[in-house]
Amino acid sequence: MSYCDWNQDDKLLTKYHDTEWGIPVHDDYIQFEYISLEVMQCGLNWPMMLKKREIFRKAFDNFDFNKIANYSDLNLKRILSVEGMIKSPRKILAIINNAKCFINIIKEYGSFSTYLWSYSDNKTILYEKHNEGYIPVSNGLSNKISKDLIKRGFKYLGSVTIYSHLQACGIINDHDPSCICYKKIVNNYPTINKRRYQEKGVKRYK
Repeated sequence: MSYCDWNQDDKLLTKYHDTEWGIPVHDDYIQFEYISLEVMQCGLNWPMMLKKREIFRKAFDNFDFNKIANYSDLNLKRILSVEGMIKSPRKILAIINNAKCFINIIKEYGSFSTYLWSYSDNKTILYEKHNEGYIPVSNGLSNKISKDLIKRGFKYLGSVTIYSHLQACGIINDHDPSCICYKKIVNNYPTINKRRYQEKGVKRYK
């Protein structure tokens, strides 16, 4: 069984897999939305994030980091009062904090995407053995990026969370080779093959 055989009964999850997960992202607003969803997901599960995605978008001004960076205590109270919101002040404050840090990276690099994609030379990474189903929860690349982001002041972005983000935004292609999405990415975007490095939590999904 392919590790891309996600729960076909979950239409939101299937749509996300087919149209978003792993497709290279170079739009900063989408990058920030993905990162913020990862922050909200910590300790929970991804299907829940997809179900609450529209709630998050309305609460966080469609993940406009320029607006979020200027949120006040009143905005925190407003967000916590939104029906269906995850009631975690720490996660909400982390997203507000991350918006400020996100803008600082844009000022330095021109865009957050330019900063992030520089770690892979603007190519999608195909790791050795991942095409056989051996997928980690973190690796040397996610360690490196996580450490740099935390040094820059970001919150809730440990190595495991960053690895998930790298998969989502297309820097790492962890679709199964038999998956149509894998072929779509390989055929339409520049890729680079790399050996595994500092992988942790590796599981075989076949």
